[in-house]
Amino acid sequence: MTAKQLSEIFRDLADPVIAEHSQRFFKTGVGEYGEGDRFLGIRVPVIRTKVKAFRHLSLEEIAKLLASPFHEERLFALLLMVEQYSSSDSAAKDAIVQLYLTNTECVNNWDLVDSSAHYILGAHLEHRDRKLLYRLAESSVLWERRIAIMSCFYFIRKHQFEDALAISELLIDDREDLIHKAVGWMLRELGKRDVVLEKQFLVRLYRRMPRTMLRYAIEKFPESERQRFLKGLA
Repeated sequence: MTAKQLSEIFRDLADPVIAEHSQRFFKTGVGEYGEGDRFLGIRVPVIRTKVKAFRHLSLEEIAKLLASPFHEERLFALLLMVEQYSSSDSAAKDAIVQLYLTNTECVNNWDLVDSSAHYILGAHLEHRDRKLLYRLAESSVLWERRIAIMSCFYFIRKHQFEDALAISELLIDDREDLIHKAVGWMLRELGKRDVVLEKQFLVRLYRRMPRTMLRYAIEKFPESERQRFLKGLA
């Protein structure tokens, strides 16, 4: 199977009604975060069935799909990379990560980041130097900054919190709403495992946080405690 043959399969699955909805949902208009992205109109569950069917596609062909102008083909490529990474040997994992890092311009919407970053980059850095994530967190590219914080989801699930907190602090003054949401989400996930640590972080920094970031971070707190944070009384 080749990338070209798979593209033909995806064209047969395309639905212009779904595509039009996706164009709006993923903010593809002028000046919006997904400006210029194109959609075929294929729902995610359908794409996932194709991942299972073509899980052995070569990395060379995956790279071609990752460069596609169509969102669904890039998502398919990333989900294939996630699938292959989980079952590959060390050399193949290195190649997948290298492909990911040299094509971050193709991981250019929140769902593409969130479906891949912690499964690939987070997993790969579990026992490695994580300075790369700090470089990504300081990138001028929105999606690279989101990759940095979302990669920490892997560590959070392993009860490793140091990098998630450090990168959250690096991103606390970020201007992008999609970063505010991602950081708040990761702080909330950390809090599910260690609420005392999350609250220590929040008490120190919550007055600097964008409102959206704070709301995401405290979403699971008791209402009375949420209100104290929101009113600046914590």
